[in-house]
Amino acid sequence: MKSANVEPLFWKNRKVFLTGHTGFKGSWLSLWLSSMGADVTGYALAPNTTPNLFDVLGVKSLIERSHIADIRDLACLQAAISDAKPEIVIHMAAQPLVRYSYVKPVETYATNIMGTVHVLESCRNADSVRATVVVTTDKCYENKEWVWGYRENEAMGGYDPYSNSKGCAELVTSAYRQSFFSGINSRNSVASARAGNVIGGGDWSEDRLIPDAIKAFEACESLRIRNPLSTRPWQHVLEPLSGYLVLSQALYENGSTFASGWNLGPSDSSNCTVQEVIELLISKWGGEATWEKEGFEQPHEACYLKLDCAKAHTQLGWAPKWDLETSIQKTVSWQKSFQTKENMQEISLAQINQYMNSKS
Repeated sequence: MKSANVEPLFWKNRKVFLTGHTGFKGSWLSLWLSSMGADVTGYALAPNTTPNLFDVLGVKSLIERSHIADIRDLACLQAAISDAKPEIVIHMAAQPLVRYSYVKPVETYATNIMGTVHVLESCRNADSVRATVVVTTDKCYENKEWVWGYRENEAMGGYDPYSNSKGCAELVTSAYRQSFFSGINSRNSVASARAGNVIGGGDWSEDRLIPDAIKAFEACESLRIRNPLSTRPWQHVLEPLSGYLVLSQALYENGSTFASGWNLGPSDSSNCTVQEVIELLISKWGGEATWEKEGFEQPHEACYLKLDCAKAHTQLGWAPKWDLETSIQKTVSWQKSFQTKENMQEISLAQINQYMNSKS
């Protein structure tokens, strides 16, 4: 299959309902969609960090409507979707942190499982919706520490509450798809998307490797790392976002052919250890940046995780464009620009255009 790309003309005036639009990935996607002329309605909790990308990019002024609300509130969500009459729904709102899920497991399960139920139930009652993409994570799989990548038909699982809740969200999506969004009378085609660990400029989330590293480097402190030998699939934030957009296009235009689960991870060369990622980041950052290993016991985290993305490459035509070094360079460049108070909306749009003009 030939390479599939994000098509700006497809998105012009397209009505999109985006949950999680105030988050790191959601803010980047809101900017990208608005730059293509999409009519975006956002639905999410207020940003939980200062600074935050939503405010830095001025997302609220770029999109049609911004609902600051909770996906656990079914009535509010249904009303927002009914009012927006979207053609495409991209569900990204979530409790996204592994370690936080150990502290707040009930909140994690309620948000990630019942929030997904609420989105799909709202779509079931909205005749306008033609395509729905539910975003989960690479951690949704039952991780057996295999050295080969997990395929889309592998068992769902998850050791910690976050990973397990995302496995459950995948099962919910599958059940809704088979029960309510299949057959000749179904207008809405539903798919799920599983990405790797995303990096990129403008992420100030707590307890994430790159944001923690940049905070430490900016404060001239040594970064403390929990598990330096853990291996993850690392990718720039624009990689999975492009996958969500390409998948949405395919669902809208070809219906049930693409209504399934999809791995949207990086190339094999970007499956690196935490230590390798940090040492590459240090080389790009410069100065006196250093790291050291945490000395006390940590909650369980998988040591090895890899995605097999052959299905997306061969059937969807999607493939990653930026390797890990490029992804880290773009992240460092963005953060340096933010430090010098440049126009970050322009900087971010420039990176989106650079990505779109790159070859897979």
